Parts: sequence; C-alpha cells; structure tokens
Amino acid sequence: MPFWVYVLKSKKSNKLYKGQTDDVDARLKQHNAGSTQSTRSDAGFWNVVYTEEYKTRKEALKRERYFKSAAGRRFLKKVLPS
Repeated sequence: MPFWVYVLKSKKSNKLYKGQTDDVDARLKQHNAGSTQSTRSDAGFWNVVYTEEYKTRKEALKRERYFKSAAGRRFLKKVLPS
C-alpha cells in the first residue's frame, strides 16, 4: 500500500497544510468537513495542490517533516503556483 505526502492550500486564507496519509481523497474530505483541529478554521476551502508517493509510512513521515522545515517551505514555494 502506498503512502502519500500531501500539501493542501486554503482558498479562504491561502494557508498551506502539510500531512501524510494512505488515502489522500479521504483525508481531504476530513479536512473539509472540519474533522481536523488544525485545519478546522478553513473547513470547506481546502484543495490538494501537491502530492508525493512513498512505499513506507516512515519515508512519508520523513518527507512531511522536511516540508515543515524552512528548506521544505522554500522548496514548496518554488514548485507551487502562487
């Protein structure tokens, strides 16, 4: 089973959220339903703007941590449309 690292962007506030999961579609539904505390304020406004696939959760978690670092944020700024 593959694991995914994903980046969401809020249409309401332009905030980015980075996470990992084994089902991106189900996770997006949770974020938009307000089931996730850290994204609840923008519930209903989240879109997936970037994904990467990994073979193990360990690899996905490592990449998620990278995206949350300063270097990872710089990387995402380069690859994501404004």
